[in-house]
Amino acid sequence: MCLAHAYLSPGGAEVLTGNMISDFVKGRTQYDYPAGIRHGIRLHRSIDRFTDEHAATREAKQVFRPAYRLYAGAFVDVVYDHFLANDRQHFSSDEALYAFTRQAYAALSSQQAWLPPRFALMLQPMQQHNWLYNYQYAWGIEKSFGGLVHRSRYLTESATAFQLFQQHYALLQQCYHAFMPALYQLVLELAAEQKP
Repeated sequence: MCLAHAYLSPGGAEVLTGNMISDFVKGRTQYDYPAGIRHGIRLHRSIDRFTDEHAATREAKQVFRPAYRLYAGAFVDVVYDHFLANDRQHFSSDEALYAFTRQAYAALSSQQAWLPPRFALMLQPMQQHNWLYNYQYAWGIEKSFGGLVHRSRYLTESATAFQLFQQHYALLQQCYHAFMPALYQLVLELAAEQKP
């Protein structure tokens, strides 16, 4: 949920950066970062736990599980970004989504010194091809599925995943709408707990 992690980052550039780099930060190395980035890393992990445990996500995973087993959740994460990019409750227009993605890249660039090398390497094509913006398109999801397979150790193809996405589009959209309000509420509550 790359777009979702960027979007659900109240608190500025450091929180957004931590939320985006969390998968590249292992174990106790999180304590090497400033407080705002550490908060973003913890926020990312709370979002991931909540997402994995939600009934709607478990239902969405069933679409991909027969073909992709343990990777089903990774495909669902990409699918959720597609529906978020097209959700007019969160991005009121195409222009609003585009403006948000530019702000997100600027925030990440402002924290360049704290980006793990593998994430820093990924940021350049992410920004150049505006992955966050292109999640709104079916072809963007197809390319994202391909990237997911390319980065994985055990997957060999993504064509089946894209076919499943198209075949079960309405069901996956229902799962997103059952899930997203609860996730948004969770992030609001966690942000309130952080206030002094």
